[in-house]
Amino acid sequence: MNSKPEAASDDRFMRIALEQAALAETAGEVPIGAVVVCNGEVIGRGFNRNLLDSDPSAHAEMVAMREAGRKLGNHRLVGCELFVTMEPCAMCAGALVHARLSRLVYGSDDPKAGAVKSVLQVLNHPKLNHLMDVTSGVLAEECSEKVKAFFRRRRAGTA
Repeated sequence: MNSKPEAASDDRFMRIALEQAALAETAGEVPIGAVVVCNGEVIGRGFNRNLLDSDPSAHAEMVAMREAGRKLGNHRLVGCELFVTMEPCAMCAGALVHARLSRLVYGSDDPKAGAVKSVLQVLNHPKLNHLMDVTSGVLAEECSEKVKAFFRRRRAGTA
């Protein structure tokens, strides 16, 4: 169970991830945002950029981890935490393992592509060589509603 100081910190960093999600939405992308935190400092920010970059790997998590890696000068993000508004997909979950993040914090589950617990269990698979702490459900309603509202508008032709 989260201690109160950790929960308050989780909410604070998830709000920054939600700000990134808003940037994605403004750009016409699916509104998912992420931040990498190391020693209480945001060192990487990202939002979905698949359309902007014509890049199938430009998910929010990947963009944030790339920035963090450049800032640290290392492809390993040991001791860092990733905060993302939606449960990572298989590609992103695999990248989290390879980056050796210490912790993942996410908002809403992804029942269609989630690879932490919803569809697949890529993180913390017993055959993998790296395990990380996972906290889910941080600001889940707000994170979920942002994506649902985006797709409602898209179906209505207003997004």
